[in-house]
Amino acid sequence: MQKKFNSDRYNPLNTVRDALSRRTFIKGVIACGTVAGTAGLMTGCSENGSTPATGSVERLVSINVNGSIRRVDVLPNETLAQTLRNKLGLTGTKIGCDRGACGACTVMINGVTHNSCSVLTHSVRDAAITTVEGVGGPNGELHPVQQAMIEELAPQCGYCTPGQVVSAVALLQRNPKPTRDEVRQGLSGNLCRCGAYNNYINAVVLAAGRS
Repeated sequence: MQKKFNSDRYNPLNTVRDALSRRTFIKGVIACGTVAGTAGLMTGCSENGSTPATGSVERLVSINVNGSIRRVDVLPNETLAQTLRNKLGLTGTKIGCDRGACGACTVMINGVTHNSCSVLTHSVRDAAITTVEGVGGPNGELHPVQQAMIEELAPQCGYCTPGQVVSAVALLQRNPKPTRDEVRQGLSGNLCRCGAYNNYINAVVLAAGRS
């Protein structure tokens, strides 16, 4: 007995309709700059592309970096370290562990040191951010900490040095005359894979003695 062909199981029109539906969905995802797992966090798209969806995050934001207001396109899950390096060209801020443990990405936010790899850019839109590029004088003069590190030959490979500088500058801003132990404590969040800790401490003590 011949089996009856079930047209519902295979219908070329259904295949074309499904393909068009998937294509439309993918185009919408790309246009919105979202992915399925983070759609609730990303900027939504309206028909005219001008009005964010309810609960979405504004992409184009202004942040205060080294005394200048910078306008930048920021993803909702983008870290400050990524924004500084990849969007603003401030590559002095290094990314080491990318887990908030090594201190290579240290910056000051309202005068307090933070690991910028663990801070979302959207969370600091109303803050004053200082990177290693911003600790010196307006005409490129070195900060006393930077000058002292040169004289003490503090850096070895130099990768951790920007974070060490920012931490030291922040320390001297809140405590201009620290003891050696206080300097050691102030730099304790910055790891040096070369082991040049004494060199860095010597430089900060030298800089503090000149202020």
